[in-house]
Amino acid sequence: MRLKSNIWVAAYLRRCQTEGVYGAVLRRGAEEAGAVFVKVSLLDGNAMLYAPAPQTSYDDDRPVDRFFVPVAQQPLPEHTIEERLAKEIRFDPDAWIVETEDRAGRHFLDLAKT
Repeated sequence: MRLKSNIWVAAYLRRCQTEGVYGAVLRRGAEEAGAVFVKVSLLDGNAMLYAPAPQTSYDDDRPVDRFFVPVAQQPLPEHTIEERLAKEIRFDPDAWIVETEDRAGRHFLDLAKT
């Protein structure tokens, strides 16, 4: 059983805080199982966006994990990320949006192996 989204987000923000990275919830989604999107602002007008990995990326031995994939392989202008997030919200109004700020782009996420 996977952690509820609200618990995962709280733990993720705590992890960021312990690493000295500012993070905040920009949009609360469904507490139980809302998809979580993580925006990492690089503080130079660009950002990275991490989306939930497809279900095929999950390991049956570790069904509780959450894995993410980068939406693009390189940073994008923040307005482009915001447009993408607006589309995601229209598609899934239960989604969460979390933003962190780190010039080095650290994200502390488990990324799906592609």
